[in-house]
Formats: sequence, structure tokens, C-alpha cells
Amino acid sequence: MYTNILGYPRIGKLRELKKACEAYWGGKISKEILLCQGKLIREENWKMQETSGIDLIPSNDFSFYDHVLDMTLTVGAIPARYDSLRNDKLELYFAMARGIQKGDKDVIAMEMTKWFDTNYHYIVPEFVKDQEFSLFDTKAVDEYKEARKLGVQTKPVLIGPISYLLLGKEKGGGFHRIDLIERLLPVYAQLLKLLEDEGAEWIQIDEPFLALDLDEQTRELYRKVYAQIREYTKSKLLLTTYFDGLKDNTQIALALPVDALHLDLVRCPEQLDAVLAEFPADKTLSLGIVDGRNIWKNDLEQSLSVVRKAVKALGTDRVLIASSSSLLHVPYDLEVETREEVLSAEIKRWLAFARQKLQEVAALKDLSADHPSEQAQRVLAANKQDLAAKKASKLIHHAEVARRVATVQEQDAKRKSVFKERQRVQRDSLGLPSFPTTTIGSFPQTKEVRLWRSEMKKGNLSADEYNNLLKEETRRCIDWQEEVGLDVLVHGEFERNDMVEYFGELLDGFTFTQNGWVQSYGSRCVKPPVIYGDVSRPLPMTVDWSVFAQSLTPKPVKGMLTGPVTILQWSFVRNDQPRSATCLQIALAIRDEVCDLEKAGIKIIQIDEPAIREGLPLRRGSWNEYLQWAVDCFRISAGGVRNETQIHTHMCYSEFNDIMEHIARMDADVITIECSRSQMELLDVFHDFEYPNEIGPGVYDIHSARVPDKEEMLVLLRKAAGIIHPDLLWVNPDCGLKTRNWNETKEALIEMIRAAEEIRKEYSGF
Repeated sequence: MYTNILGYPRIGKLRELKKACEAYWGGKISKEILLCQGKLIREENWKMQETSGIDLIPSNDFSFYDHVLDMTLTVGAIPARYDSLRNDKLELYFAMARGIQKGDKDVIAMEMTKWFDTNYHYIVPEFVKDQEFSLFDTKAVDEYKEARKLGVQTKPVLIGPISYLLLGKEKGGGFHRIDLIERLLPVYAQLLKLLEDEGAEWIQIDEPFLALDLDEQTRELYRKVYAQIREYTKSKLLLTTYFDGLKDNTQIALALPVDALHLDLVRCPEQLDAVLAEFPADKTLSLGIVDGRNIWKNDLEQSLSVVRKAVKALGTDRVLIASSSSLLHVPYDLEVETREEVLSAEIKRWLAFARQKLQEVAALKDLSADHPSEQAQRVLAANKQDLAAKKASKLIHHAEVARRVATVQEQDAKRKSVFKERQRVQRDSLGLPSFPTTTIGSFPQTKEVRLWRSEMKKGNLSADEYNNLLKEETRRCIDWQEEVGLDVLVHGEFERNDMVEYFGELLDGFTFTQNGWVQSYGSRCVKPPVIYGDVSRPLPMTVDWSVFAQSLTPKPVKGMLTGPVTILQWSFVRNDQPRSATCLQIALAIRDEVCDLEKAGIKIIQIDEPAIREGLPLRRGSWNEYLQWAVDCFRISAGGVRNETQIHTHMCYSEFNDIMEHIARMDADVITIECSRSQMELLDVFHDFEYPNEIGPGVYDIHSARVPDKEEMLVLLRKAAGIIHPDLLWVNPDCGLKTRNWNETKEALIEMIRAAEEIRKEYSGF
């Protein structure tokens, strides 16, 4: 029986990759130093997995930015706008990810969107009708060889050709991206042959789309494509699916000519029986029973029952014990959590990060043997004790939260009046111009701000000293926004470490980590809170800062909140009750904050929900149930205010086409969305749906260091005004400005305001 890991975190134990990438982008270290840091992280990951007892250790799961972008470079699917950069692969790579504005080089980045239902963002491949593919980069082969030199036999990981094409988008009409499969397959043939020649015994091919709804034509394509792939290599092929079950794709997956098939038995445990009933005699089954998406300790006894069922049906030598998905989505190592005042010893007993999950996989292999070792039996006994302690803990359940949840009524999810009535009242109250300008919320978190926070946590700054420094930073931010002429201001969020973590620190039922970082995109890492128990709000969380900022200006300053669904999605969520129940608890806490902001005189309140689309189940049959409770939770959070109070929400990197009726049901007065990378394409669906409320399509990409000028943004605004009625349009960036520096921010916002002034002239008297 082998152990199998689908992928491992690549940021390093203490975010070494983030720091190296940002230093390289800032010109502080050389390319050679950056490449060396990547090599050190790969070596540490491989050696750790080998030492932990993992048999099938992944390679090519490391990335300097994104594994889908890596595949795009590998197969040479490089958009024409980057042709002048082809001679320097690293510059080309980062330009595709982030855009570039240097000397005579000024190119926008490729689009970015969410990786299925995770908070990880991938770079979307772009395809044209006559797309050409070629083996442009041999990263997968190079990293396999690198591991071999260290004495580690790895299993190279590739995104499967069908999933790769489906992850992309068409540029121009007249074709579907899946039509390009015959052009793409020769590159896979080359790559697989190179890996075989280098000695790769196993090759992992990820086809996550097999866990999604597929039409019969795509199922048939899987048969055809994998018959060809089988001819390309004699290496053993491990086909992986994850994030849901095979379900109606079971028959096609079982028929594919691969050597092993991986199932996600955390997300879809019920699929095992159907698979075992018809599992082919020539295949091995990889059991994804250690959760690759959450941080709770595995129930070893329950997992053992799954292993035994599979072994009884197939035999020991045809079973792999595995993580459910790549461990990319969980923090690196629980052992670096050393401060009990941050993460209590009691809760720490309930958790397992990536390194501990390696140990769980290895322990399950040992425990599945006829004669488990004494060490494995001690691990099992300790596991039982920890899970029993969690179940009995008094930290988890609170009667007052249960009482309040039980009193929620349908009326709590409704505003006082319909949008048109609210819009008239709000316009009279706020007196904003046409095409009002605003930002999404955060302003740059400078080194000084981060240093103040660090010094305060160390005790080197008192709370009063820290708050006074932040007040001065807030004052400067408000003054600058007034000076340049923004219409609706924000306080800048300098007191906040992260849009979810900040609220989690102030809500009961949450705990935190020192180093529980997870990659969100590129060098951007987040430290998700851990929801371990019932959620409630003991005290107001943002009112003082909002009131202070509003006291500095006669212009409206938005109160800034993170919505209940996003707090849920971007946290590690308790696994002892439905996610919908936890989300409702959060919604009630946010509702209290919204009402207190209104009482304090805040006229505009933004409740960000960038994760609504992200949380959508992969299978359409489960959509309505999720969207019903998710939208209800947002409405409950916003439903307690008067008509005069304008509710905004923000969503980014989402495809809305198939959920527009639910976006409309959220009934936010203003929705702001990411639109610049798609050149306003996302607005088409709002037009086709005849979306009734106001919209702020982002006019520049904040995830890129390049600064667009007025004319570039004006082009986008004209496109927007040609799609959406100009009377409904706002002008804003794509997202918050926290990760940008002040020079970039000021230049871009000044250009944005100039563009807004110009579009107002063009549509004056409209």
C-alpha cells in the first residue's frame, strides 16, 4: 500500500517565496537569488515528504506564481501581446501574471479568477481560433530531474489537457476552446515522453473537470483523448479528481486507460461504494481521505474504516492512501505555532496543517497493516482523545447564539422599500454627481503601518500611541482624497491586517494563528481565521474608526465591512455543523454592526462579498440550496437599515452569467465588480439581465504595478456606458488598494478622476 500526496504548499514555512518574489519585483535581489530560493523550498518540501513516509511525492507542484500559468508557458500558449518578451522567460512569466510597465514595455496582465470553489486565484489561459502550441518550457522535466539529483523519486504533476483548455477562455469568436485539443495533444506527447525517458515511474494528471457537470460530447472526448495519451508513455498514469465526486461521470472515469484513479472522499465520501462496485481489475484506487482543504485533525478511526472497505474489495496492493486534494490550500506546519496567547493549546490539539497531514497519511498506512506498529497505535489513541476532547469542549456552543438564530424571521432579510424608492431618497440625501467616484475600501498598507502594528503587538507601542499614529494616517488619507476630488471617501483601513482576519479577531467563536499562511495569488498570502465555535459580536468593531473618519470631512465616508459569506469562505470553518448555520451566525453579527454604523451617522455602508460566487458548489444540482442561504445571509446582514442608508457590496474575479438572478436578489444599492482585465466583458451579463441597481465596474487593475492613464480608463468607461445606463454607473478601481504603494495609487486615482470628469462632460444632460 502506497501513500500519495497530490501537491504541497509552495510559499515556504515562513513565506520565504513571497518575500523573495516581492524583493525581486522591487529590484532588491537578482534573478539568481530568486531562483535559488525556489530551489530551497522545493528541496525542503521533497525531503520532508520523504522523511514523513510519503511514497508518491509530487514534483512540478511548485510555482513562482501559479501552476496554471506554468502550464500555459509549458505549452507555449502565450498571447501575442507578450511576443517581445519571449527571450527572457522569467520576465515574460511575470508580465503575463502581473503586467509590465518598464521603459517601452507596457502590457496588461492576463485575467485572473478563482480556482474552482477555493480562495486561490489562477491566471486564465487565453486562446485564439488558430492557437498554436509548442513545448516552450520544460519546467516539469527540470524539476523532476532536480529531485532525482537529491535522491528523491517524485511523481510529476500535470494539469490534464481537457481541464487545461476548459480553465481558459476564447479570445474572439468562431470556436470553442475545447476544439483546440488536437493541436494541444502533441505537446503533451512530447512532455510525457521526456518524463518517461528521465525515469518517471508515476505521472499525476489532474482532471478536476471530471468532478463537474459534463455533456456527453465532453465525456466522449475524455475517452478519445486518454486513449491517445496512453500511447504516449509507458509511465504509470495517476488520474486525479477533487473538490467533488465523479457521480454521473463515474463510468467514463473508470473506463479511461490509466493505472490509478484518485477520488476526493472528503468532499464526496458517498462515491466510494459506486466506484468499488465497478472498479476495473487493472487499476489502483487512490483514497483521498485526509482533508486537503481544511485544518481539522483527521478522524483516523473513521478513515481506517474507509481504507478497510477498499482493501476488502481490491486488495492491499491496489489501494493508495492520499490527501483529498493538493495541500496548497492549508498552512505549512502547526509546529511553528508557538504562542499560546494566539492559538490556545486546547484548540491546537484539534488541528493539522500540511506537515501534520503527511503524518496522518503515513499513520493510516501503518494502521492499515496486519500488525500496526506500537507508534501508530499510540498515534491512534491520542487521536481518539483529541477528538473526544473537542466534542466535549465548552468553548464551542453558546445558548444565547442558538436563541437568537431561532428567532430569525423572513422579514429580517428585507429592506424597508424597493430599490427605486431607496434610490430616490439616497440621491436626495447624498447629492452625488453622475458617475460618482470612489474606491473599494483599503489604501496602501505601508511599511510604517505594518511596523506600528508589529511594535504594538510586541508591547513597544501602547494602544493609545498606536491608535494616534493610525488616526494621523487616516487623516492624511481623507485629506488626500478630498484634495483630488473623490466623491465618496473611505478611511483607508489602516487598523486592519486583513479584511477577514480583522473581523475574526473581534468576533467570538474565532481563533488565529501566527504563521497559518495560505497562498491566495502570486505572492499574496492570507492567514485565514479558524472558526471553532458559535459566532457572535461582543462589541462594535468599526464604528469608532468610521465616526472619526467622517468627522474629518463633509463628504460621505463609507463604513467598510466584510460580508458573512466571505468571512465564512475565507476562514477555516468548523466541521461539526452545516456551513449555512455558521454563516447565519456571522450574518447576525454583521447586521448588528451595520445598524450601529447607521445610528452613528454613516450614510453609506459597504458589505464586501467577493466570495459569493466562489462558494458555489461545483455541481449545478446543489446551486439553488447554497445560493438561497448565502444570499439570505447577505440580506440579513444589510436588512436592518433605513431607506436613506446606501448599501454597497463588492465582488471580484467572478463569472456572474449563470447566477445573475441571485446577484440581483442580494438587492445591494450599488455593486462594484472587477472588470478591467476583461475589458468590461463582465458587464454584458448585467445588461442582458437588465440588472436594476447601480454598478461600479472597475476601470483599472490594482493587482498590477502598471498605472493606466486617463485615456485608457476613459475607453473602458465609454464601453461601460454603452452597455449599462449611464445613470447607474459608478467609477472605481477593480479592488482594494492595500497591496499597492502610494505613488502608484495616487497616480492611478488621479487619472481615474480625470477620466470620470471627462465622461461626465460627454454625458452631461443625458
